Amino acid sequence: MTMQQHRPRVDVLDWGVRDYKFAWDEQTNWHKRLIEQKRSGVENEVNNKLILCEHPPVYTLGKSGSIDNLVWNDDERKIRGVEYYKINRGGDVTYHGPGQLVVYPIFDMDQFFRDVHLYVRNLEEVIIRLLDTFGIAARRIDEYTGVWLEGQPNRKICAIGVHMSRWVSMHGLALNVNTNLEHFQGIVPCGINDEDKIVTSMERETGSTVDMLAVKQEAIKQFQEIFEFEIEQVYDTKSQTSQ
Repeated sequence: MTMQQHRPRVDVLDWGVRDYKFAWDEQTNWHKRLIEQKRSGVENEVNNKLILCEHPPVYTLGKSGSIDNLVWNDDERKIRGVEYYKINRGGDVTYHGPGQLVVYPIFDMDQFFRDVHLYVRNLEEVIIRLLDTFGIAARRIDEYTGVWLEGQPNRKICAIGVHMSRWVSMHGLALNVNTNLEHFQGIVPCGINDEDKIVTSMERETGSTVDMLAVKQEAIKQFQEIFEFEIEQVYDTKSQTSQ
């Protein structure tokens, strides 16, 4: 981290289960506010945000992704209750759903560091360290963004897709905790069509349901340690709009 007078300030928001469109709109709102703050030169009016949530079943396709990686058509998705959005993050198609921890850092990277590659590596490191505390050994694969478990086959447990504009981040990561993995059959996850690479979850790897609250708490801890920020406020907004 570069030398600076003050550590960045971050508000932590736990949204519980939220509709994907709501989350996307709210991310965009905070993203714009941080950019406007940078342009105005007025500091400390808007804090960085670390948002934790789950979504109802939804597929999202990144701007560099291929529509061919959506296996289930509109009718099949409707029958199974899975929504679909084409969005402005990097990466291909992925799935969000109940039992999956989604984390959206809305960070002004001028307050942290200006390095997109390091930013993504730090997101991976958050999850690698988190999984280690639950007894799951995870790693990176050089050719593929995200977090993987080594073995036959290689198993992806966390997807990462980010968007950066004027050095303000949005979108983020999705960690399969107690996720319904059958919904991944409706896509080619992250566009990776390789029999040696499949999707897994913490529940599948440990053989039992994992405490989501404990995972969230560990995620916040690891984010704070790796990105070196001060937590300004913690909002539990499961039953209301964000602060």
